[in-house]
Amino acid sequence: MRNTARWAAALGLTAAAVCGPLTGAAVAAPGAASSSLYAPSALVLTTGHGNDAATATPERAVTLTCAPTASGTHPAAAAACAELSGAGGDFDALKPADDVWCNKLYDPVVVTVQGVWQGKRVSYERTFGNTCVRDSVGGGVFAF
Repeated sequence: MRNTARWAAALGLTAAAVCGPLTGAAVAAPGAASSSLYAPSALVLTTGHGNDAATATPERAVTLTCAPTASGTHPAAAAACAELSGAGGDFDALKPADDVWCNKLYDPVVVTVQGVWQGKRVSYERTFGNTCVRDSVGGGVFAF
């Protein structure tokens, strides 16, 4: 129960941090030209050890904003945004790198993604066999 409460608190706080600035972005002065002609792309990514988000021990959460420029607390925001753009925002389309070899030790790691990608709501969860496998997928999208 404690893990679920920690996940809920972490997701709530990071979602507020990411989505809070988006709420005021739509307000413009009458007659003013709009400076944003793009759909928002703001995500909260979390990771933890366990088989699923409900039972996993949370480890880290980062923010990733890809429009108009790559930013956020993700350590490689520009590379992650480029990889996601190449996959059309489809997290299932992210594949492991060919030149990475991971051991077969099963130590499950779960990743969740919540937010908006190009104006559409995103909710994603995926469990990897271990951190090496997680970090090899998508050119570092999940390596944080």
